[in-house]
Amino acid sequence: MVDQADVRLAVSLVREAADLAARMRAAGVAVREKTSVSDVVTDADHAAEAFVVETLRAERPDDGLLGEEGASHDGTSGRRWVIDPVDGTYNFASGSDYWCSAIALTDGDELLFGAVAHQLSHTVWVGGPELPSTVNGEPIPVREDAELSGLSVASYLHPPGIVDDAAREPFLAAASGAATLRMLGSGSMDLVGVATGRVGAWFQHSTPAWDWLPGAAIVAGVGVLAEQVEARGLRWSVAGPPSAAGELVDRLSGTESA
Repeated sequence: MVDQADVRLAVSLVREAADLAARMRAAGVAVREKTSVSDVVTDADHAAEAFVVETLRAERPDDGLLGEEGASHDGTSGRRWVIDPVDGTYNFASGSDYWCSAIALTDGDELLFGAVAHQLSHTVWVGGPELPSTVNGEPIPVREDAELSGLSVASYLHPPGIVDDAAREPFLAAASGAATLRMLGSGSMDLVGVATGRVGAWFQHSTPAWDWLPGAAIVAGVGVLAEQVEARGLRWSVAGPPSAAGELVDRLSGTESA
């Protein structure tokens, strides 16, 4: 069951984390590589995650925590907050405004809800499988079903994946069925785009929990399918209207025997 006090807390956390990161970027932040030139982190990522973690440890001390920048706490309640302080850090560090702060709450294996804040537009999306999704408190209309061939599809593929058959072949099989392809650089922003219809559908492999769960919860709150499928040894996350998402799953799964 979703507790509205948790929802209010999540909305406040992502809004304040995004504001903090934006202020730090305006003042200038150091950028460091994590695993590659495109996988970067800034002081703002660490500061925003620290703020969220400190608040949750005070407000929800029994809950577990998992953050992209290293926060990890098991808790005793069975619940876990999954935190992405700046989703789209490469965009953030490059001066683009296609980034957000995101959080999700799970209870065991159950995804309760997610919240995503886009700082520039002062927009917060929140929703879950049992919580109809809203944008700044207003209901997001349930999306109508649609075929993949008529939709844009957002995804992401790191350059090493282009020469890796296990990643490239499922990617091409899925992408080739769409009307057009977009690579925008923030999973949670892409997924709230799917929820609102600005993006037709979405797929990506090896998606960490903090990039998947907040947006997956919000798309589920507007009747959009969000699921994961194995193909060629990789786990692919898929979201979209049922017909489009179903075709993406079929296309990805169809490469399993390749």
